Amino acid sequence: MPAIAVDNILVLPRLPRPDETMRERPVRQVVTAQKQREGAGFEVTRPFPSIDLRTADPFILLDQMGPVTYEPHEAKGAPWHPHRGFETVTYMLDGTMVHHDSNGGGGVISEGDTQWMTAGSGILHDEVPPEELVVTGGLFHGVQLWVNLPRTMKFAAPRYQDLRGSELTLASSHDGGALVRLIAGEIGGFAGPGSTYTPIAYAHASIAPGGRLETPWPQRFSAMVYVLAGNGTTGAERRPIRAGQLAVFGPGDSISVEADSKQHGHEGDLEVLLLGGQPIKEPVVQYGPFVMNSRAEIIQAIEDFQSGRMGNIPAEHLSGTRPAS
Repeated sequence: MPAIAVDNILVLPRLPRPDETMRERPVRQVVTAQKQREGAGFEVTRPFPSIDLRTADPFILLDQMGPVTYEPHEAKGAPWHPHRGFETVTYMLDGTMVHHDSNGGGGVISEGDTQWMTAGSGILHDEVPPEELVVTGGLFHGVQLWVNLPRTMKFAAPRYQDLRGSELTLASSHDGGALVRLIAGEIGGFAGPGSTYTPIAYAHASIAPGGRLETPWPQRFSAMVYVLAGNGTTGAERRPIRAGQLAVFGPGDSISVEADSKQHGHEGDLEVLLLGGQPIKEPVVQYGPFVMNSRAEIIQAIEDFQSGRMGNIPAEHLSGTRPAS
C-alpha cells in the first residue's frame, strides 16, 4: 500500500492551507470498526453502519476488505447478487478483483483502480478474485463504499465507471508531507475523476511520519476520516486515531490529520480515507442489497428481483468463474 505513488511528491500541485478565517472542524465522535463476514465468507472491517454509528448520510456502508494474504484456494468473493437504490464504489489498494454485471459491464480492477457501479433501478453483479489469486494465493486489500441516491435518482439507469489509478488526481499537502489521491468530488480546488449523482468528496491520503494534512472542506458536507493503517491525531482538539477507527467531524470549514512521528504499522505512513458529502436527509429503509425510502419500495425491489426485472446472469457466467478448491 498504496498502489499509486510518485517518485517526488514535491513536484505535485499543493492543496491550499486553510486561512485564519476558517474554522477547523472538531471531532464529534471516534468509532472503532468491527469485523464481520460478507459475500462467500470473506472478512471485512466495518465502521458503519454499526451500533456506534448507525447513519453516515449520504453514505450507507464502508467496508475495508483486508489487508489479507490468502493461501491457495482460500480467496473468496461476492457471487451474483442484486442491488437497487444506491452506488457501490470499490477502491483497490493491493491485489485484483474481477467484476461482472447483468448489463454486460465490468472488468478487472487492480491496484489503484476504482470500480464505480450505479445500481439505480436495479442490477445483478458479482465481485470475485481472479483465477490466479484463487489458485496461487496472494495479497488482497480493498475498500468498498456505498453511496446513497436521493429519491429522485433511485431509479436512474444503471451505469459503470472504470476509473484507472492513472486517472486519479494527485496533490500534496501544503508542506509536502502528504500525498492525496482524489477519487471523486472536490477538495481544496482539486477534483477527482468520479462522476457522482450525490455530491460527495472521496480521497485517499498517505501522510509521512510527523506530517500534517490540512485542507478546506465544504461547510455543507459531512466530513469523516477513516484510518486504513498507522496512527495519528485529527481535528481541532488533536484527537488520537489509529488503524480501524473512523473520526466523524462536527461543523466547520476545514479538516486536519497529523501522523505520529513514530508509526506502529508496517506501512510506514499514516494511510487515511477522507470522505464526506451533502446529506440527503430522506428516510432510509435498507434490506440487504436494497436501499430505498419506504418498506413498500423494498417489497417491490424483492418482487422485481425475483421476477427477473433487474436483469439476468449472462449465460457465460452461469456455471461460475472460479475453479473448485
